[in-house]
Amino acid sequence: MGSSPREFGPLFWSLIAATFLGFLGIGTVLPQIGPHVRNDLGGSDQTVGFVIGVFSFVALGSRFFSGPLADNRGRKIAFLAGLASCGLAGAAYMFPWGIPGAYLGRTLQGFGEACLYTGAAAWAVELGGVERSSQALGYVSTGIWGGISAGPVIGHWLGTFERAALMQMVTAIVAFALLTKVPEGYAPNPEGHRRDWFPRSLIKPGLAVGFVNVHYPVITGFLVLHLANHGDSGKAAFSAYAGLILVSRFFLGGLPDRIHPRITFLGGIALMAVGLVILGSGPAPWLAITGAAVLGFGFSFPWSSIGSTVLKRTPAREHGTAVGVLSAFYDLFVGVSSFAAGAVATRFSYSAAFYMAAGSLAVAGVLGLIVFQASPEISSVTRDEYVEALEP
Repeated sequence: MGSSPREFGPLFWSLIAATFLGFLGIGTVLPQIGPHVRNDLGGSDQTVGFVIGVFSFVALGSRFFSGPLADNRGRKIAFLAGLASCGLAGAAYMFPWGIPGAYLGRTLQGFGEACLYTGAAAWAVELGGVERSSQALGYVSTGIWGGISAGPVIGHWLGTFERAALMQMVTAIVAFALLTKVPEGYAPNPEGHRRDWFPRSLIKPGLAVGFVNVHYPVITGFLVLHLANHGDSGKAAFSAYAGLILVSRFFLGGLPDRIHPRITFLGGIALMAVGLVILGSGPAPWLAITGAAVLGFGFSFPWSSIGSTVLKRTPAREHGTAVGVLSAFYDLFVGVSSFAAGAVATRFSYSAAFYMAAGSLAVAGVLGLIVFQASPEISSVTRDEYVEALEP
C-alpha cells in the first residue's frame, strides 16, 4: 500500500508549497520575455534567442555547484540561495538596464532554478524518507509543473512584463519566508570530506534520463505547429499532456516505491512511445488529444523510477550531488535535442521529429535495463531517523 499525502506531514508540504511558489514566479515571467526583449527593448529575433537560451547554459553549469552546495552546506541553504537568486532576477528585469538587464535576469534565474530544484528534491526525499523517495520526487515534480503551468496564466492576467517580474520577486520572497520556518535535520558533510563532483556511477542513469527527455523540446516547440495541419488541436493536446503529468505524479508518484522501478520505467517509456507515434501520424483531433494524454501519463514515471533508484543507492551526504548531476543530463539533452528537432523538422517534417523522439526512448530503455540490473541499494537515511534528528 502507498502512503497518503497527509502522512508526509506539514514540514514536507511547506517544502512543496515553497517549490510551487518558486516555479510559479519563473512561469509568470517565462512567456513574456521574448515579446519584452523584441518589442519593449528593441532587440532582434537573434537577441531573443540568446536571451532565452542563456538560461539553459547557466542552469546546466549551476547543477554542478548546487549539488555540492546542498551536500556541504545543507539542503536548506541551497533552496534559499535558489529563491534569493530568482527574487534578484525579478528585480533585474524591473530595472531600466535594457537588454543587459534581461541577460542578467535570465542568468540569475538559471542559477536560481538549479539551486531551487536540487535543494527541494534532496530535502523532500529526506523529509519523506528515502524508502518513499519516488513519491517524494513525484510531489516535488507536481509543485514544479503546477507552478510552471499556472505561471503563464497569471502573467497574462497581470498584463505587463514589469508586473510579471514583480510577481516573480513577490513569490520568491513569500517562499523564502515560508522556508525559514522549516527546520532542517540534515548534517552537512564535515570539513575536508572529499567527494567526486561527477560520480561515474551516475553516467548511465543520467543518459537514461536524458534520452527520455528528448521528446520535451519536440512537444513544446512543434506540437501546436504540427497539429495545426490536422484539425488544429495543438493547444488542447498540450493541455492534456501537461494535465496528465500533474495528476499522475501527484496520485501515482509513489508507484515505483511499491513495485520494482524497472517495471514503471519501462512501462512509462512504452506509453510515451505510443503517444509520440500517434502524434507523429497527424491524427484527428480526438486521437491527438488522446495520444498527448498517453504521452503525459507515461512521462510521469521514468524520472521518479531512475531518481529513486539512484538515491537509494547513494549515501545521504551525496544526495544533492546525485540530483544535480541527473538534472544536468536533463538540461544537456533538452538543449541538444532542441537543435536536433529543429534540424529534423526543417529537413524532413514535423512528424519526423516526433518519430525521432520515439526512437530515443528505445535507447533510454536499454540504458534503464542496465541501471536496474546494477547492485542493490546501499542507502542512507529513513524518515524516522530524519525526524529523530530534528528532535532537541
